[in-house]
Amino acid sequence: MRVYTYFALALSIITITSCSDAGYKFKLNTSKKTTLGKKAAIKFEQLKGDKIDSVQIYVDNKRVNKNETSVAINTADFGVGKHSVTALAFYPNKSKKINNSIEILAKEAPAVYSYKIVNTFPHDKDAYTQGLEYKDGFLYETTGRRGQSTLRKVDLKTGEVLQKVDLDKKYFGEGMTILNNKIYWLTWQARKGFVYDLDTFKQVGEFDYNNSNEGWGLTHNDAELIKSDGTNKIWFLDAKNQKEKRNIQVYTHDRSINNLNEIELINGKIYSNWWYTDTSRGKIKSTIVIINPETGVVEGLIGLDGLREIVSKEQKLDSDDVLNGIAYDTENNRLFVTGKHWGKLFEIELIKK
Repeated sequence: MRVYTYFALALSIITITSCSDAGYKFKLNTSKKTTLGKKAAIKFEQLKGDKIDSVQIYVDNKRVNKNETSVAINTADFGVGKHSVTALAFYPNKSKKINNSIEILAKEAPAVYSYKIVNTFPHDKDAYTQGLEYKDGFLYETTGRRGQSTLRKVDLKTGEVLQKVDLDKKYFGEGMTILNNKIYWLTWQARKGFVYDLDTFKQVGEFDYNNSNEGWGLTHNDAELIKSDGTNKIWFLDAKNQKEKRNIQVYTHDRSINNLNEIELINGKIYSNWWYTDTSRGKIKSTIVIINPETGVVEGLIGLDGLREIVSKEQKLDSDDVLNGIAYDTENNRLFVTGKHWGKLFEIELIKK
């Protein structure tokens, strides 16, 4: 009786997918939305037909039942996001698949941060910034647009380009990162990345990404490259062969966060430019989201509108000249940000509200 009551409550708001075949009819009920850490109910029902042989229930292709038709899954095992739910019903000489989904939201709203400017440095106005990284006293930067995409080594204090290589004109350059003395550079829609020697800028390899459609931002941990693709997903690639292994979905307590752009791993968290946060009434908001790489939960929002306003007072910015470019000096705990075609690069300190 207690079990029945639990599922009746959990399924009070449900989505339903039903199926019928040769006198058989089924229904798959799920909790429509739930919160990370809570249980989520899944119930398979047979509405018509002779008794079936068995049913198998899967969430994201992982089986979650044995023989029972009602289960409560632990959402912490799957992380935030929309997850597919599938039931496979088996009956004499046939089987039928029934599909549904569950959406898991973060438990708490993200923390909000403002900032203060610590230093301001010159930045090349011609640089349509896509990737930015700090290493050994220098900035490394990639720029975009076909025919204009470049990889650069830049003097932080002066903004002078010390070393540069052009990308083939047929590619649109995107984010980059440095790992084990190699530079990994993404392209936008070609599903291809390139590998360069850090010292010489000579190309030493290339790789494909077959699961995600596009390349946007790139960073790394010790064993993996970490890639955004302009959606709400973050992909993890094997650093040895650059193969996409898995992904997380990025969510707050009430929504998914799409258009994730340039990214940087800072103190174990993923910092991502949120491209075109809000263009309502012509206003462009400049926001960085702080993401837990284990769960996909957005733990922080950094509002940087004032930086674009500072730049726009000194130069004309187009609508796509937005915040993009995050670099971190681990040794000295310095955070740098800039934007596409911005004439300034800022070192900032975050202030939690």
